[in-house]
Amino acid sequence: MGRVTLTGMEFFSHHGYYDDEITRGNKFVVDLEIELDTSRAAASDELDEALNYELIYELVKAEMAVRSNLLEHAAQRMASKIKQEFPEIDKVELTLAKFNPPLKGIVQKVSVTIKE
Repeated sequence: MGRVTLTGMEFFSHHGYYDDEITRGNKFVVDLEIELDTSRAAASDELDEALNYELIYELVKAEMAVRSNLLEHAAQRMASKIKQEFPEIDKVELTLAKFNPPLKGIVQKVSVTIKE
């Protein structure tokens, strides 16, 4: 068993519940931990035996372009899509963070983590 991690994938998107959030958009960061069997890739040193990180990134990027009201919904949608598209993955842990959330105080970011 092995772990592949993609950390700090930054996107500008329009996720949010309030009109101002939807109109202005915001910075979001996705962190992703994937557990899967990496033994074949480790033994062969061949890309076609490994998880293609570029395809994972493109999937996350495409899903970030689909607006959601809630972080929970967007994060779950991404985690489920990753598991669906890459059946070799055993577990996904995805954290979606929204910077400068519309709260009545100084909050750098709020995040949601989905484990699937």
